[in-house]
Amino acid sequence: MKSAFVRGFGGAVVLATAVTAFAAPPSNRGSTASAGKGLGRAALRADENVAAAYLAGKQALVGLHAPCTDAAPRDAQGRPMLALRTVNRGEFLSLAPGRDGTGFDSIDLDRAAHLLRAATGDEHPVDPRTLALVYRIQTHFDAPEIRVVSGYRVPRPRSHSNHGKGRAIDLIVPGVADEDVAKFVREMGFVGVGVYPRSQFVHVDIRPRSYFWVDTSGPHMKNRERGILGDLAARSDAEALARGQTPIEPFAVQTDVDAALRTLGVRESAAPSDDDDDDEN
Repeated sequence: MKSAFVRGFGGAVVLATAVTAFAAPPSNRGSTASAGKGLGRAALRADENVAAAYLAGKQALVGLHAPCTDAAPRDAQGRPMLALRTVNRGEFLSLAPGRDGTGFDSIDLDRAAHLLRAATGDEHPVDPRTLALVYRIQTHFDAPEIRVVSGYRVPRPRSHSNHGKGRAIDLIVPGVADEDVAKFVREMGFVGVGVYPRSQFVHVDIRPRSYFWVDTSGPHMKNRERGILGDLAARSDAEALARGQTPIEPFAVQTDVDAALRTLGVRESAAPSDDDDDDEN
């Protein structure tokens, strides 16, 4: 069996390891278990150290977090456009803001909904205030683009995730530590902000009452969410009200789309003239 093992992996190092194993006395199960526990505790401590550095803003800005030297796209008035690039699909979209620097055309909202579609291909309308929030993040940090980790996700049964409501985006700002992004957004009021030390991105959403959390789970793992900074969340909402900011209403399904868009202040796109019709479609 030893020779077959060596041939299967084809390496002198494996051979030496196998010989050592045969020469060694039988291992003690208790010692093996203790060693395993020790390794587990060491890995946990390493994760905690990484999380502590991450939450302190001492994050290595490499990979998707590496600074980008490209300039942000600008509209005809010279203003920076909202620039979104999806991490998983590599798709890019730039959207021109309205005159007040926040609103977006209804056609652009459709384009954004397509970009932010679920991994299954399902699409859902994106709340324009979600895009306005992301645009504020981009312009505050003078970032050339926002890297989207996740947008819309098809809701699971009994799920209350804002990802299934067009109200949430998981994102990365190139050249900026996630905790710095989180600190900025936490001050806005009526937002959800989650940081993920292992996966390394920031969740941002709009909601009726602010809530902040840290989640130390990794990709495709069960959530390990812990609420943080409850006093700051309450204070941020109170300060937003004092500034005259309109609270975010609870999510509800509306059947009158035009009325819903007017409520959200969405600019209607100009109807195409007959000359713009494509007879071949």
